Amino acid sequence: MDESAAPGATGDHEPRNRGPARFARPVLIVASVVAVVCIALLVIIFLLDTFNATVYSVGGKDIQDKTQEAQDIRGVYDGARAGSIFFLVTALLAAAAAGWVLYRAGKQGGGEADGGEDVDFDDLGR
Repeated sequence: MDESAAPGATGDHEPRNRGPARFARPVLIVASVVAVVCIALLVIIFLLDTFNATVYSVGGKDIQDKTQEAQDIRGVYDGARAGSIFFLVTALLAAAAAGWVLYRAGKQGGGEADGGEDVDFDDLGR
């Protein structure tokens, strides 16, 4: 049995990512998911606003009127829209910062993402 593939502490492997670089990849993933969810929420809000305006205008009323009813319909999703935009901008900033940290960590590491070990397909099959 080949003991070199067995898990164990050999002492020659140190953690590659130290400092903020070890958190950058999870932050990038979470920020990307949050951004996609926020974009989907904004699309849904747009569709619901359009639907509400269409239903309101069927009776011959205009959604742009200055009546209280028209203002209420226009403002139904203001909080969700503002929150979604806030979280979208925050997620994009977090993703940009995490990408920058990963880029800097890659440049400092000499460009070797796998620690310099050359692994081919046959080694992965064992």
